[in-house]
Amino acid sequence: MSPTRGAAAPLAPPAPPGRPDEPRVGRFGALAGWAQRHRWAALLIWVAVLAAVTLGSSSAGSAYKNDFALPGTDSQTATDLYTKHGAAQAGDSVDIVLKDSRGLGTDKAAVDKMLAEAKGLPGVAEVRSPYDDASAVSKDGTIGYATVTLDGKAEAVPKDEITAIIDTAKGAETDGLQIELGGDAVRGAEEKGSPTAELAGVGAAVIILGLLFGSLVAAAVPLITALFAVGSALCLIVLASHIFTIADFTPPITMLVGLGVGIDYALLIFYRYRHELTDGADPAEAGRKALDAAGRTVFFAGCTVIIALLGLVALGLGSLQGVALALALTVLTTMAASLLLLPALLAFFGQRIQRHVLKQAAKAAAKGKVEGRRWRAMAAAVQRRPLPALLVAVLGLLALSAPALGMRLGFADAGNDPKTTTTRQAYDLLAEGFGPGFNGPLVVLAQGDEAASQAVRAELAKADGVAAASPAMPSEDGALSTVIVYPATSPQDAGTPDLVHHLRDDLAPELERDTGAKVLVGGATAASQDFADTVSKRLPLFVAVVVGLSSLLLMLVFRSVLIPLKAALLNLLSIAAALGVMTLVFQHGWFGVQSGPIEAFLPVLIFAIVFGLSMDYEVFLVGRIHEEWERTQDHSLAVREGLATTGKVITAAGAIMIVVFGAFMLSADRMLQQFGLGLAVAILVDALVIRCLIVPAIMQLLGTWAWWLPAPLARWLPKVALERIAEAPEPSRDTLPAEVN
Repeated sequence: MSPTRGAAAPLAPPAPPGRPDEPRVGRFGALAGWAQRHRWAALLIWVAVLAAVTLGSSSAGSAYKNDFALPGTDSQTATDLYTKHGAAQAGDSVDIVLKDSRGLGTDKAAVDKMLAEAKGLPGVAEVRSPYDDASAVSKDGTIGYATVTLDGKAEAVPKDEITAIIDTAKGAETDGLQIELGGDAVRGAEEKGSPTAELAGVGAAVIILGLLFGSLVAAAVPLITALFAVGSALCLIVLASHIFTIADFTPPITMLVGLGVGIDYALLIFYRYRHELTDGADPAEAGRKALDAAGRTVFFAGCTVIIALLGLVALGLGSLQGVALALALTVLTTMAASLLLLPALLAFFGQRIQRHVLKQAAKAAAKGKVEGRRWRAMAAAVQRRPLPALLVAVLGLLALSAPALGMRLGFADAGNDPKTTTTRQAYDLLAEGFGPGFNGPLVVLAQGDEAASQAVRAELAKADGVAAASPAMPSEDGALSTVIVYPATSPQDAGTPDLVHHLRDDLAPELERDTGAKVLVGGATAASQDFADTVSKRLPLFVAVVVGLSSLLLMLVFRSVLIPLKAALLNLLSIAAALGVMTLVFQHGWFGVQSGPIEAFLPVLIFAIVFGLSMDYEVFLVGRIHEEWERTQDHSLAVREGLATTGKVITAAGAIMIVVFGAFMLSADRMLQQFGLGLAVAILVDALVIRCLIVPAIMQLLGTWAWWLPAPLARWLPKVALERIAEAPEPSRDTLPAEVN
C-alpha cells in the first residue's frame, strides 16, 4: 500500500532522486505548518475577518437587485418604448382583488376610501377602481380588482412601499369583504419563512459526520470550518451587492452551496489527516501531509468550480452573472477556510483526535478488519464484468435523463405559492372570476396612429388562444397604444408560450404589413418566455466553455486525453439525470407536487455547480488510481486500490451534500425546492453510480490506454503532477501494450 492512501496525492514536483523518504514539503504543507505553529493567529484572523464583514454588512445593508433585462427581445424593447413615451405600463402593478358574495356594490364606500389612501402612498403612480371599469368586475358582480400601477419595475420599488400598500388594502377587510393582493411586487415583499431547511441540513450533516468518525470533536472540526466560511461569504456578498447586480434570491442559494462545499472540502482534508495518523504520523506531521495532499485536491477542485460558475458570465444574463460571482466568492472563501483555518483547528484538537483515531484503529485491528475491504471487493466484482456493469449503470442513467428532453422552462408564479399566502388567494380569485388566462396577460404594444391601434386590437381579439383583449389604451404623448391580451390558458400552461410565439411569429408581421404600425408582444409572461428562450439559445456556448476549460485542467493534471473526455461525458450524464428527475417531479407533478415549468435559470446554475463539484470526486478517485499506477504499473491493482482507499470518504462526502441540498426540499420556495432536488440527485448519481461503478468499469476497459497522451501534446503541455513520487516512464502511444488489459 502507498503511504499516501486515502486521498489524491499532492500537486508538486517529484522528490529529489536518492531521497525518497524525505519528500519536499509543498506550498500547501508549508501553509499548514504556519497555521499549526501560529494557531491562535490563524484563528484570530478568521474571527477578525468574520467580525469585520459582519459589522460592515450590518451597517451598509443589502442592495440586492433582480435584473432580468434582455436587450434585443420584444419584451425589453416594449418596456423601453413605454418608458420613453410615458406610458403607465412602464411600471409594474399590484392587483387589489375584492370578493363579496353579496355583490361588490355593498362595500363601495369602504373600498373607495381605501383606494384613495393607496393612491397617496409613495411608489404609487396610478390607481384604477373596479367601479370605474366594468371589465374589472366579474359577470356575477362578486369579484373585482383594482389596479395599482407602480412608478417603476417591481424589483426597483422598495419593499417597505409595497408593504404599505398591502397593509392599507388589508385594513379595509370586513366579515363580508375579502381583500387579497397579487403581483410580482407583492410576492417579493412577503415573508419567506424561517430557515428550517438550513438548520435541517446542518443537523443531518452533524449526524453523518458523527457516524463517520465516532467522535463529537472530529465531527465538529469540518462543520466549524464550513460555518466560518459560509458566514464570511454571506456578509461579503451583502457588501458586494452595492457594487455588482446580485439578485435577492442569492443568499439562500449561497447558504445551500456553501454548506455543502465547505463541509465537503474540509472532510476530504480531514479524512486524509485521519489516515496519516493511523500510518504513525504525529498530529503536526499529519496536518502538513494532509494539506500537502488532499489540500491540493481541494484547491484544484475549487478552481474548477469557480471556472464553471464564471462560465455563467458567458450567458450574459443580468442577475445570473451576479449569482455566479457570489457563488464563486463563496467557493473561494470555503477553499481559504479549508487551507488556513482547518489546519489551525487540527492543531488545537490534534492530540484528542489522535487518541480517538488510534483507539479506533486498534479495535479494528483486533477484530481483523481491513480498511477498504468492501470497496476493494466491489471494485474486483466490477472488474470481473466491467462491460455489463457499465451498460446497466449507463442505461439506467439514460432512462432517468430522458424526461429532460421535454423540459419546459419558465418561472413560478403566484399559482405555485402556498395556499395561505395573499398572492395565491388573489391568483385563485382572479381565475375564478375572470378565467385562467387572466393571471398571465400579454401586453401588446402598437406604435402607430389610432386607426392602426384599433385594427391591431380587433385582430388580437379574434386570434386563436385569446380569451379577450382590452380596448387600445394610448400613451401620454399618443405615439403608441397598449392592448392587454388575456390568453385562454393559465400562465404556466404550455399553450401560453405557444400563443406568445404565434402572436410574434405569425400575427404581428401580418398586422405590421397591413396597418403600418410596429407591433411588439411584451409583459411579464412574455418576458419570462424571452428569458427561457435566451437561456436555451446560449446554453451550447456555456457548456462548451465550462467543459473545455475543465477538461484542459484535467489534461494538465493527469496528462491524459481519455481521462478528461470520460470525466466530461460522465458529468454531463449525472447532470442530465438530475434534470430528468426534476422534470418528473416538478413538471409532471410526481409525488403530489404541483406541476409547472422548471425555473428558467436553474438548469445552467445546476450545470455549473455540479460540473465543478463532480471534479472533487473525479480528482480524488482518479488521482489515487494514478498514484497507484505510477507506483506499481499494475493498472487493475491501481483501480481496485483507488476505489478501496477513497470509496468511504467519497460516499460520506456525497451523503453530506445530499442531505444538505435535499433539506431545501423543506423550503416553501418552489425555486429552492427544485434547486435542492436537482443538486441532491446529481450528487447521489455522481458519488454512488458514477464514481463507484461506472468509473472503475471504464478504467478497467481502457486499461493502460487511460493514461495515453500523444507525444507532441506531451511535449507541449507543462507538467503538473498530482504525486510527489519518483518519476515513472510516461505512457505514450509508442510504449502502450498492444492489447488493452
